[in-house]
Amino acid sequence: MTTRVCHARSIVNLWKENEESVKKNYIKNIPERVMVPAFAKKAHVRLYDKMKELASWNAASDMIRISGPETADLGIICSGAAYQHAVEAAPEARIMKLGMTWPLPFDKIAEFVKGNKRTVVVEEGEKFLAGKILEQGIDVEAKGDIFLFGELDVAKVRRLLVNDQTPEPPPPPGRPPQLCPGCPHRKVFESLRDLECIVSGDIGCYTLGVMPPFSAIDTCLCMGASIGAGLGLRHTLPEEQARKVVSVIGDSTFVHSGITGIVEMVYNRPATGHLVFILDNSTTAMTGLQENPATGRHLNMSSTHQLDLEALCKSIGVDHVDVIDPTAHHAEFMELVKERLASNDVSVIIARRPCILQMKKLAKK
Repeated sequence: MTTRVCHARSIVNLWKENEESVKKNYIKNIPERVMVPAFAKKAHVRLYDKMKELASWNAASDMIRISGPETADLGIICSGAAYQHAVEAAPEARIMKLGMTWPLPFDKIAEFVKGNKRTVVVEEGEKFLAGKILEQGIDVEAKGDIFLFGELDVAKVRRLLVNDQTPEPPPPPGRPPQLCPGCPHRKVFESLRDLECIVSGDIGCYTLGVMPPFSAIDTCLCMGASIGAGLGLRHTLPEEQARKVVSVIGDSTFVHSGITGIVEMVYNRPATGHLVFILDNSTTAMTGLQENPATGRHLNMSSTHQLDLEALCKSIGVDHVDVIDPTAHHAEFMELVKERLASNDVSVIIARRPCILQMKKLAKK
């Protein structure tokens, strides 16, 4: 996946009517679906054969497009968004655009390379295509290491084709992303900053708490990791520092992969206890204000069972579960945080205040 593809937009043409889903009977096939060692060995052979079939299909498909003259001084092998840059950067080149990039049609690639004096592989990210093609003994040129990083554009591709690896000037300063004005998470991060907490963060719009003026997230790895990472810090740091460690996770991220962290917190309690903040803004804000099990609504806004975050944490065995609006009751929030940090108990504070953008969306509904 590349940045341009991930950020692309286009009009969708609904060119046919919706089809009714067809329910099919279940057909029992244990060897294909239960990968115990006896079945897995045979499945590995089947997988190898399937990959060979896919490679043959790929070579014969119309997803491989070759443009330009029959022979050329410069040939380019590329795929995806890199193709658009290559066409503009070298209109005179002979270009092979790969549609399916694994398994690769090596015979067809070798045939293409024979028609060029030199062939360059233009790709974003790692040298995946170039590496696999070179492994087969096909004479292509991989891009220079300087082009491993960042996004390709036409100017970069022109430099790549002539192997110009002079460092680029630093980009002009821009406005960094930040939490929205009125965001309910702002007061939480202000408090954690002022209390000099060591914050184990998580994935969501609240990850922007790492940016100034808050600078209030010390670690962030993947969805749900905040609780486990925070517990690890609590177990290993000197007591004075351990007591300042907190974990911060959003409501939808908590439902996605944070619940097991609460189980671990209760099961293997650090000597100093631990404090987890669930930042409940009643939506999945970072990826488009989607609903989640804690909102009580499906994606189409129809009602469904609402997961009770407080009851869930209590049922696991958390000593203290508090629900508070950190903006409307900021002084009380600060006192509560201080009290829980001083305790040896395991605690969850649910900082509940709706996302301001979600409130606008719901008002339209």
